[in-house]
Amino acid sequence: MTGLIPFASDAAAVGMGAVCGALCRHQVGRLAAERVAADPKGFGRFAGWHTAGINIGGSFILGGIAAAPVASPSTAAKGQLNQLNTTLSGLSPRMKLLLGVGFCGSFTTFSTYSVDVVTWLSKGETAKALSYVMVNNVGGAVAACAGMMLMKRFF
Repeated sequence: MTGLIPFASDAAAVGMGAVCGALCRHQVGRLAAERVAADPKGFGRFAGWHTAGINIGGSFILGGIAAAPVASPSTAAKGQLNQLNTTLSGLSPRMKLLLGVGFCGSFTTFSTYSVDVVTWLSKGETAKALSYVMVNNVGGAVAACAGMMLMKRFF
């Protein structure tokens, strides 16, 4: 029974982060679609590319989260009952779950990326599909590295 409370708290943290990440991703997609619809000549060539932007942004955020030191339980919980807290010494393990697994896991989307690539290939848009693969993969890795380096400068 002692393991049930931490598990439930971890699951709640992941769930809270996932809801926020999914809502953010939906909002970005909606705004991108509205922008393309409002000015198809100016933004039509970017249709579908918002997923790459989301994946690259999420990679940057996750890189920073991964590089943030884990706050020691004694530092993170000192005088506080809330284990979601963030201190100057780093992120609590539960906060890393909320932000990394929860938020970034639902904000970024490999499945949509994959469907976009297959759709463009099936339409004969090979150059667009291959450039999309390169932008997502190289851009994501560079963004994750940048997030890690930036976080290491602060800690």
